[in-house]
Amino acid sequence: MRVSVIGTGYLGAVHAAGMAELGFEVIGVDVDADRIATLGEGSVPFYEPDLEPLLRKHVESGRLRFTTAVAAVAGADVHFLCVGTPQLPDGPGADLSHVDSAVESLRRHVRPGSLVVGKSTVPVGTAARVAERFAEYGVGLAWNPEFLREGHAVSDTLRPDRLVFGVRDAAAEAVLREVYADAIAGDTPVVVTDLATAELVKTSANAFLATKLSFVNAIAEVCEATGADVTTLADALGHDVRIGRQFLGAGLGFGGGCLPKDVRAFRARAAELGIDLALLAEVDAINLRRRDRVVELATELLGGDVHGRRVAALGAAFKPNSDDVRDSPALEVASRLAAAGARVRVHDPVATEAARRVAPQLEYVDSAFAACAGSEVVLHLTEWPDYRAIDPVALGEVVTGHHVVDARNCLDRDRWRRAGWTYTGLGVS
Repeated sequence: MRVSVIGTGYLGAVHAAGMAELGFEVIGVDVDADRIATLGEGSVPFYEPDLEPLLRKHVESGRLRFTTAVAAVAGADVHFLCVGTPQLPDGPGADLSHVDSAVESLRRHVRPGSLVVGKSTVPVGTAARVAERFAEYGVGLAWNPEFLREGHAVSDTLRPDRLVFGVRDAAAEAVLREVYADAIAGDTPVVVTDLATAELVKTSANAFLATKLSFVNAIAEVCEATGADVTTLADALGHDVRIGRQFLGAGLGFGGGCLPKDVRAFRARAAELGIDLALLAEVDAINLRRRDRVVELATELLGGDVHGRRVAALGAAFKPNSDDVRDSPALEVASRLAAAGARVRVHDPVATEAARRVAPQLEYVDSAFAACAGSEVVLHLTEWPDYRAIDPVALGEVVTGHHVVDARNCLDRDRWRRAGWTYTGLGVS
């Protein structure tokens, strides 16, 4: 079986390498010539653990190729749509222009009997519209949403925790079962459903995870007002099997290229259908308030005026094991303090170049100690293991103010306090 992957950004590059690892001949297509050139050399233009050696192996073997020529997909049996669906520049809805452009280009080169499989996160109803555009060519459509976690994308592709097949006929289901035969043989659960449900599984999953995170952050606000400890509270909640401990980490909140824009797009699509998902508006608002709170805490520790004061920002990526700075809470906090006049130095183990492109006004350094040198306040913004391993005694020798704001609630607070630091977390005493 020959496979094409349309769109070779984060999702598409990972999926293309994963399909090659599963034994298929794969052609990846993108309009970005620079990206295609990088991938064609066996390199990855972003950070994702374990991806580059996997991709390079299959590029060198010839099993995986990349091109800007969409006509190269003509011989493929299955075509995966992996293009981005960012937030509209002038509203909360999803921008489907990349999907529409890919569909228009692809349908001129597919052959009757092949199958197009959507993996992009789209508003419900998109798949039915796309299916109509391929039907006249004798080409089927299925929707197979992705559930990748940045930092774990390779394992999530090769060993998914579930597979969702949105199909209209048994033939499409059979093709997907062949594609994912290894995972299915490994007892990965398979949910077979219609197109609309498959679309909603993805958007609902992201909305629920965002809601869980915002819920615990709302509780953190109550803890701050009462002197309670949200970390211990979350541990206790996590023992309830109906709730679980995952995604109950209070702190600076969520960001990245998926949860924020997907929550907003889901609510916008529901509004088009006459449904007011007001809950999701509050989920978004609570999440953004956590960023405000960290800026407030830093300002308070500096006596109310940050102008000219040195601040260290540890972390720029929205989460560890990624260089993704899209809608990054860490980068927003650093940027807001700099805009208020603070002298902010930023360190991140892998996201420095990505951050510099987005926020060139900040100063970037090559080590956490360099970021903290001479600083009056240290902000722990991304929960990289590197930062948890820092010796607070040694760090205390290079700063001018012993104040740390642990915006991720994962430093050893007792250890930092014993080392003479004023430790401030979010929702913890």
